[in-house]
Amino acid sequence: MEKEKHLQDLKEIRSLMEKSSRFISLSGMSGVMAGIYALIGAYFANDYFHSTMQSAEYIPYFFHMPRFYAFYFIIAGLVLFFSLATGIFLTARRAKRKGQKIWDKVALRMLVNVGFPLVVGGIFCIAMLYHREEAMIAPTMLIFYGLGLINGSKFTISDIRILGVVEVILGLTAAFFIRRGIYFWAIGFGVMHIVYGIYMWWKYERTDKV
Repeated sequence: MEKEKHLQDLKEIRSLMEKSSRFISLSGMSGVMAGIYALIGAYFANDYFHSTMQSAEYIPYFFHMPRFYAFYFIIAGLVLFFSLATGIFLTARRAKRKGQKIWDKVALRMLVNVGFPLVVGGIFCIAMLYHREEAMIAPTMLIFYGLGLINGSKFTISDIRILGVVEVILGLTAAFFIRRGIYFWAIGFGVMHIVYGIYMWWKYERTDKV
């Protein structure tokens, strides 16, 4: 009986240590919503691409890009904005419900480790646009996003590493099918976010066992 009590105490201590070293308030539903936003964005981007190609109407834009690239930036910006806004709202609500802080040193470390590969990837995408290698942008976004998730997984729930690996694999595969980049983008940022979000909700939020 005494041995069982000690084992229970050790489990509780380990749980407290993990909570103090990991950001664990991430909301699974925010992943689902981000995936939905991405699928909506991919639909409009793909529809606009085909309509522009049929009309063959181009106007000069910075770096001599066709005008639909500007539309892509708008779509991507809206998807990013709504994903971040929804993620912050749902995560903050969950943290408040569980009596946890949404912003601390651990959250900052996670943000830095996830953000650094994303910033580097974003600059690299701009460089590819400059050199008219836009077909490789979708694979690059998936690869650097996956690397960011893998890099930041040690500061949050470890399951996020799996999503990161899947994103990298999708990005590398898309690099060999560059004319289908939008579809890989939709799978990576849309479908996989929805699947991962549902999994995280079922595993952690359904019974709030984090």
